Amino acid sequence: MTTATATVLHPVPVEATHAWVITLQRPAAGGLATVTVDGVYAAQPGTTRQDAYQEIRAWVAEQHPHMAGANVLFFSLEPNRL
Repeated sequence: MTTATATVLHPVPVEATHAWVITLQRPAAGGLATVTVDGVYAAQPGTTRQDAYQEIRAWVAEQHPHMAGANVLFFSLEPNRL
């Protein structure tokens, strides 16, 4: 299993509003390939959870091309402030 950490998905001059984690898995030679990535996201006004998910999923696929089209095992998008 590979674990990677990302900073703000798309750097903008605002505070990161959300923290996210995604785990993807797909068949690979001899078994399964799994990648877990986490980071923070700066949501712009009017951004939906679906918008954020699609942006994050696309960004992860750019960073890990072998995981494009993989199954999502886990996705979490939560406010970044405690």
